[in-house]
Amino acid sequence: MGERLTVGEVCTRSVTLAFGSTTLAGAAALMRENHVGSLVVVQETSGLRMVVGMLTDRDVVTAVIAPGLDAQVLRVEDVMSTDLLTAREDDSLIDLMQAMRRKGVRRVPVVGPQGELVGLVALDDVLEILSQELALLVDTIRAGTRRERQLRPSEPAILSA
Repeated sequence: MGERLTVGEVCTRSVTLAFGSTTLAGAAALMRENHVGSLVVVQETSGLRMVVGMLTDRDVVTAVIAPGLDAQVLRVEDVMSTDLLTAREDDSLIDLMQAMRRKGVRRVPVVGPQGELVGLVALDDVLEILSQELALLVDTIRAGTRRERQLRPSEPAILSA
């Protein structure tokens, strides 16, 4: 009892990533191939993949497609978000949710002690965990009702004359 759920327990460890030099057309192809809506943009530093940005499908649509720019020429680094929210593995899930709300983001890269990429938490992941917890609460209510019926079976009401 009293254990807190951490970001490391919730995050997806298999992350689709891109480099800043990747073309936007190449990034869009990566998203399609991997059935994801975002890419974590990394830079290799001393053998570690350091998080430097995020690129979402929405970024591609609003910054490139809508204004009619050429996705074959532009690079991920031209469009990616660099004002990132990141989380550490030992951060609590509740703290992460509060930070996501404050920042208005749906996806958060999870970084290790040196800032290296270790995973990604998406709002979908958080919703899945919360739905499981809500289902546990519903089951608890049902169990209480069953217990009450076993302990105090219905008896005919006594009528007074």
